[in-house]
Amino acid sequence: MRRIFAVGLLATLALTACGGQDATEPGSGSSESAAGSTDRSFDVSGIKKVDDIAGLLPQAVADKGKLTIGASIDYAPAEFRADDLKTAIGYDVDLGKALGKVLGLEAEVVDGEFASLLPGIGSKYDIGISSFTITPERTKNYNMVSYITVGSSYAVKTGNPEGFDPDDVCGKSIAVQTGTYQDEELAGFSEQCTTDGKEKIDILQYSRQSDATTNVVGNKAVAFYADSTVASYAAALTNGQMEVVGGIRDAAPQGIVIQQDDAAMTEAVQKAMQQLMDDGTWGEILDAWGIEGDAALKTAELNPEG
Repeated sequence: MRRIFAVGLLATLALTACGGQDATEPGSGSSESAAGSTDRSFDVSGIKKVDDIAGLLPQAVADKGKLTIGASIDYAPAEFRADDLKTAIGYDVDLGKALGKVLGLEAEVVDGEFASLLPGIGSKYDIGISSFTITPERTKNYNMVSYITVGSSYAVKTGNPEGFDPDDVCGKSIAVQTGTYQDEELAGFSEQCTTDGKEKIDILQYSRQSDATTNVVGNKAVAFYADSTVASYAAALTNGQMEVVGGIRDAAPQGIVIQQDDAAMTEAVQKAMQQLMDDGTWGEILDAWGIEGDAALKTAELNPEG
């Protein structure tokens, strides 16, 4: 990952001061970045509507003229808040805007706690774009269109003062965001610990990733477990107070979530995503955020099997 500009920890943690509301600014294009001095967002203003794809939309959504996207806006660099504590930024946010352009819709990102997003798909939100790892459990109830591959990483205080070993997590206090793939993984790891006669993991669950980060810096947890992109970005955002240990583990695809019985919306989103992949826009969005190009998928698959 290319160098990412750092800001103070307090500013980072303040990004989640507001929740459960529209987090977008009117119009498209670039917005202020979390670093304040450098705009890392991708300007989507040049993306044109593709009539054949837009024509696939459900009539109700087309008439509304707006694509409502559910996201938990505290997961930098995928989705988080700019210095104004209002504007949603991140590569997932830029992707949502780009999809809206292809579909001829205004993209509106609505913030919510991660665990509450999936139940709102198809009612409160048209789609969800919030670093959702594609799992069999999720595709039983929702359609998911793949767009990126992301692994998992542990982050600890710089210097790893507690000597945390990612391969020996039994008995350790580890922070995680509730409802995430890593939350599920830690539960499985902890069960294996007890099966092996070892102490279970002290899993500290938080509704916001920023709280998980805070409690590692504050010594309540020895590490947090999150997407690899999030862990790397957190190390930068805390001005070197944190570092990633153990590298990237178990890379898996993430997906855009759509209501399972909404075939029209599913087809429209899948083809719009493929359009952005084919014309290079998706790769350019990730490049703008310093994400390595091999993270971008080239095919927008529907409910791919692991």
